[in-house]
Parts: sequence; C-alpha cells; structure tokens
Amino acid sequence: MNEITLISVISLGSLGTIAAIILYMVAQKFKVIEDPRIDIVADKLPGANCGGCGYAGCRALAEEIVRKESLDGMKCPPGGNEVISDIAAVLGLEAKEEDPTIAVLRCSGSRENAPPKVKYEGDITCAFSHSLFAGEGGCPNGCLGYGDCVVSCDFDAMYMEEETGLPIIKDNCVSCGACVKACPRNIVEIRKRGKKDRRIFVSCINIEKGGVARKNCKVACIGCGKCVKECKFDAIIFENNLAYIDFNKCTLCRKCPPVCPTGAIHELNFPPRKPRPETRTEPAEA
Repeated sequence: MNEITLISVISLGSLGTIAAIILYMVAQKFKVIEDPRIDIVADKLPGANCGGCGYAGCRALAEEIVRKESLDGMKCPPGGNEVISDIAAVLGLEAKEEDPTIAVLRCSGSRENAPPKVKYEGDITCAFSHSLFAGEGGCPNGCLGYGDCVVSCDFDAMYMEEETGLPIIKDNCVSCGACVKACPRNIVEIRKRGKKDRRIFVSCINIEKGGVARKNCKVACIGCGKCVKECKFDAIIFENNLAYIDFNKCTLCRKCPPVCPTGAIHELNFPPRKPRPETRTEPAEA
C-alpha cells in the first residue's frame, strides 16, 4: 500500500468517525422519550382516524390525552363513552359521560317539495355547483343532492335516496363530523340522539323571508314564529327568519310540530299521534 492510499484510508476513516460522533451527539441532544402510555391509549382507540375527535388521527388523540393527563373535552365519536371509560380506567382518570350524538339532515327539499326549475350540467359535486348557482330547486340554502357528504363517510352510514334526491343518514352514524365538513351548504348538523333515539328539529336552514322561501320549497320554514310561542321551555330560537330548536333545552314534548303550518319541524322515532276525538254537538231539546 503506497503512502497516498494510506493517507486516503486514514482521512476517510477519520471523517467517518467524526461524522458518527456528531450524529450520535445530535441524536442524544434531540431524542424524544415517548411515554409508553401513548401506545396503551392508542390501542384502546378504534383506529378509524376519522378526525371526529378534532385531532389528526387516533395516535394524535392518544398523545394529547397523555400529555394533558385529563379527559376533559376529549371525545371519540366512533368509540363513544365505552372507549373513553376504558382509557380513563387505564390512566386512572375521571371520564364524564357524554350524550350520544348523530348527524341530522336539516333540509327537506326533495324533488317533490322543491321541484327542479333548471337543469344543471357540469361537475357533479356539491362543492363545485354551490359556487355556481342556487341549485336546481332554487333554494340558495338547500341540499344540492350530489352526495359530497355520502362520499366523505367512511362508515357506510349515508346513502343518496334516488326518489327524493336527498341523503339518508342511517342509525350506524358515529357522528364523526366528516359529512358536516363536506357539505358546502351546512345543512348537516351533529345533534343528540335523544332518549329512545327520538329527535325533534327544524328541517330547514333557509333564511329567506317566508314568501320567497315557500316559493322554492313548500316545506320551508316561513318564519311565522308559531313554534316559538308554543314552546314553554325557551328551546326554540328565532333569528334571521328561521326557527332553530336547541337540543340541549328541548324536552321532546311534541307540542311544536303540529303548529308548524308547513311541516318544517320533524319528529323522528316517536309513536304515531293519537287521533283527536271528534267533538259532537248534542241537538238542542225542543
């Protein structure tokens, strides 16, 4: 081995050694010791990575729970209270039980209720068509019917009904909120499931004045305020020509749906109403 070769070998070896030392020192300086509890919590989560908890995925949620050492404000829509309770037991924390929730479609603008006035030909997505026009039925706030919400659902909890042109939300909805984010009209809302899966809500978000709203959809809220006057629990808010039922205050008394002149208030999963008894007038005695 000549002198030049020897010098090259020694130089390269020295450079390699120095680089290794530097890399080792950097690794020691910036190494992150991960709390082993993160893996335990992550294993308890369903692994759906739906984002319904407000974090990038199940792993991110697990990291935040361990970092805060608290379950306040933490939720896992697919897992529900059972998963949160399991995590609380593992970490020795307290978990507040949350009321189950579900996505609700606040629009009844079907093809029958809001007949098409124009025919749209273009990109068949709600996001794109929303930027172009009010919709085939003319309601600027109603469902466009192109199924962006259905595409966004990873739990097979929604489908488009061919007859009505509206999405249907099934009972297996985990309220992850993906459909809420996907809808450009904001007509999908996360609400409490309610006792025995019963819910009452205004199925309309049109803020136009009554006559205009009714012209585009025969079951639109016309802002008459009759439901507000009927509610004894201050559960109905009236703003911008539109009624809204606060599900935190609503007692499911069922008094508001019958007074709505357009049928904009929906009541789900209740038993049929009993027919009102006919009033009989006794003939006057001669």
